Amino acid sequence: MADNLTNTGENRALDWILGGSPTAPTAPLKVALVTANGDETTAGTEVTGGGYARQTLSVGAAVAGATSNSADLVWTNMPAATVVGIEVWDSAGTPVRLWYGPLTVSRTVAAGDELRLVAGALTFSLA
Repeated sequence: MADNLTNTGENRALDWILGGSPTAPTAPLKVALVTANGDETTAGTEVTGGGYARQTLSVGAAVAGATSNSADLVWTNMPAATVVGIEVWDSAGTPVRLWYGPLTVSRTVAAGDELRLVAGALTFSLA
């Protein structure tokens, strides 16, 4: 899941790889939960309410063209919601959405519940 780069993410990756940009996205990258998935150009509908807040993404070094989250991502005191996907945003003054993707299985949480994506649950590749 999360194997989809947004158009912005694709452009930034190409610019960086081909020497057109010397900088990476503004760290830390943040994972957002969505109740309706977006696409390459349009963000999904992000969860709001309760104690929900985007969580910081940690990844390991890429191997064979892919990487994954290296630590559990935990959202506590969630609002009642059915989460169908994730998005990855940078932390610029005006955040930029870089990745998006549906969850393999949607997750329904009740108000006050915790939602956890274990280490390795999110995968990222450029292929």
